Amino acid sequence: MARCKSCGAEIIWIKTTSGKAMPCNAKEVVYWENKDGKANIVRPNGEVVRADLEGEEGKESGIGYISHFATCPNANSHRRR
Repeated sequence: MARCKSCGAEIIWIKTTSGKAMPCNAKEVVYWENKDGKANIVRPNGEVVRADLEGEEGKESGIGYISHFATCPNANSHRRR
């Protein structure tokens, strides 16, 4: 398991459909796909979708990961200019 160099959180790297490696929180989350959702979810296949993290039980869209950029307290120091 990899760790974020600035905050020490466990992360995994997922290759997006555009071919770039994206750091994601290692913990899987259940999501409900929603084009107006508040979260960006990275699917295991690298596709990024908008979704909600809460919804009707039994109608989940799947399991994915949250980009570590969304939760890292030091994310701005890793962004490209």
